[in-house]
Formats: sequence, structure tokens, C-alpha cells
Amino acid sequence: MLKIEQVTIRFGGLTAVNEVDFEVKDGAIFGLIGPNGAGKTTLFNIISGVYAPNNGKIMLEGEDITGLQPYQICCKGIARTYQNINLFHDLTVIENVKIGCHSKVKSGLLSGILHTPAQKAEEKAIEEKCLGLLDFVGLTGKKDMLARNLSYGDQRRVEIARAMATEPKLLLLDEPAAGMNSKEKVDLTTLISKINARGMTILLVEHDMKLVMKVTDEIAVLNFGKKLAQGTPEEIQANPAVIEAYLGGGIIGD
Repeated sequence: MLKIEQVTIRFGGLTAVNEVDFEVKDGAIFGLIGPNGAGKTTLFNIISGVYAPNNGKIMLEGEDITGLQPYQICCKGIARTYQNINLFHDLTVIENVKIGCHSKVKSGLLSGILHTPAQKAEEKAIEEKCLGLLDFVGLTGKKDMLARNLSYGDQRRVEIARAMATEPKLLLLDEPAAGMNSKEKVDLTTLISKINARGMTILLVEHDMKLVMKVTDEIAVLNFGKKLAQGTPEEIQANPAVIEAYLGGGIIGD
């Protein structure tokens, strides 16, 4: 599905990501972990087109997508959420999710102005699609609420639903459990597994090791911009270099 090949990016004299490579298999949940500042979100930004690497390649299903713009990456089938929730707070829940459908809209500007039958049919299909996604993430009853009035956990769900609305092959989740309480994390764990069960491949950056170890099939560990280790959750938990990077390993197995 996704191959990261010797990817390197430098900001001035700082090498933020240094010759990183790994492969995310089709249908898998792949975890990307590491201490703060390890380069995880920077790598997400490279994959999603926010940054272009200095060296290396990003391959999606055999196609080189290195250096494409974010909207092009989205059209290729990669969607993402953000470490800091990025919603339109003055729009309703369903309006936020509808924004995710824009890359799939077929009606042109003229059709929208004239309200042609084709445009009306597409509007109805988008409405039904978004309602289905809100039902999937458990927010049907809150579709008309303003995003700003939702709990933190529900805002995360809206962001995930919006990303899913683009119908991605690969979903990038950047610290989705950040700021959540214990119950919200349990619900999120269930939701991630449900999304994957629909056939969607997931690349997950997350600091909550309980969540990572429970949902992932394989994990890569970054430290100071380099890949430190890769393996199954069990292999990562037992890896001495990973334990040392996490200063004693308390967060690896707990």
C-alpha cells in the first residue's frame, strides 16, 4: 500500500527525518511511535504533501507521489486528521463532514448556480453519505450542533468522519487520543478497529501505548528522526533499544 523509501528532510541545520523507510501493508493498522520530537508528525506532513522531502520517495500502490500538493495527495486516496483538531467551529457537525466530500463532487459551478437535477441528486447523495458516516462514528443525534459546542472527543469523531468522507485508501491519524479521557480513549480504540474492519488501511501516530499496542498489527519506532526499530507490538515491547529510548520503558508495556 504505502512505502516510505529512505526519506530525509532537513530544516536548516536540523535533520528532522533521516533516511526513514518502512512499508504499510494493505488493510493493516500500522503504528508510528517515538518520543516527542522524534519526527513522527513531520513524516505525516511529508506523506500528506505539506512538506517535500530533501531525499527519498513516498510510494502509494506503486506510484511515486513524492512532492505532490496536499489536494493531489487527497485525490490519490490519502486522508488525515491533525494533532490539533482542525474543524470549522462555526459550522455544524454535518457541514464539517460535507467539506470532506468536495474532492468527489462531479457537478460544476454552473450546475450549482442553476440547481440542475444532476446537482440536486448529488447534493442528496452527499447528505445521505454524511449521515451514514455520522451514524458510523456515533454522532447522528448531534448533526446540527455547531462544532464548537461538542466535547473534545466528539470533535475528534467529526474530524475522523470528515477524513473518511474523502473515501481514502489510507487514513493517517495523528495523535487522535490526545486530550481524551479514559472512556473516550476506549471508544476511540473501538472506532479505529471498526474503520479498519471496513477495509481501510490506517497509519497511526499516537503516544498512548495501551491504544497502540491493542489496535496495531505492526509498529515502527522513530528516535531523533531515525527509525530505531520495527516489528509487531510484542516485539516492540521487548526491544531493549526501544525501552531505553522511552527512559525505562514504563509507557511501552503499561
